[in-house]
Amino acid sequence: MYKQIHHVSLEVKKLKRARSFYEKVLRFEVSEERPDFDFEGIWYNLGGTQLHLIVNSSLNEDAMPTLNSRSAHFAIRVDSVQELIDRLEKAGCTYLDKPASKTGWHQVFVQDPDGNIIEFNA
Repeated sequence: MYKQIHHVSLEVKKLKRARSFYEKVLRFEVSEERPDFDFEGIWYNLGGTQLHLIVNSSLNEDAMPTLNSRSAHFAIRVDSVQELIDRLEKAGCTYLDKPASKTGWHQVFVQDPDGNIIEFNA
């Protein structure tokens, strides 16, 4: 009955700041499929899944969760995490590196500017 996850939606406070992170640091590909909604946002293509960022200007930036692997997050499988680690370090981003995770995957966790946590694994 279920085929795949179509998209994941995350709330962000400032779209320009979020786009800088997702496009310049993570190098996500912008989707042209987003309709002309009456609210700000952007969609990204991630293989067969999409990431939808939705602006919520009332987000409390002081309530950002601590970066850890047990907080709510979604995961993206990649060929190798080293290129990602290099880009994160160049951008001055804090990340959690778990090269010998019990999962058997090399995992890297990072937060976007609004506190949303993303896991990358290979």
